[in-house]
Amino acid sequence: MIAKLHVKDDTTIVSCCDDELIGKVIEDGIKQLDLANDFYKGEKVTEVEAGDLIRNADQVNLVGKQSVAIGIKEGVIEEEHVLKINEVPYAQCVVIK
Repeated sequence: MIAKLHVKDDTTIVSCCDDELIGKVIEDGIKQLDLANDFYKGEKVTEVEAGDLIRNADQVNLVGKQSVAIGIKEGVIEEEHVLKINEVPYAQCVVIK
């Protein structure tokens, strides 16, 4: 998977996306996930590295089955809060510490 760390002031945002989705734009009516923009273009990471980033972030943006599954495993999101666009799961959250 591909992860990117965004840091601004005291806030850390992690974007994490399954490899095969990077560079795509997923649309369904007015809903859109633009995975071709720089927000998601990061570095290839392992599941352990992604888990560490997600667990320690203030906000997370997860796209794809593998990325969302790690967010669930790390306890930052719950399965019932996962949304889908054209069967692609995604989730966004603010982590309360």
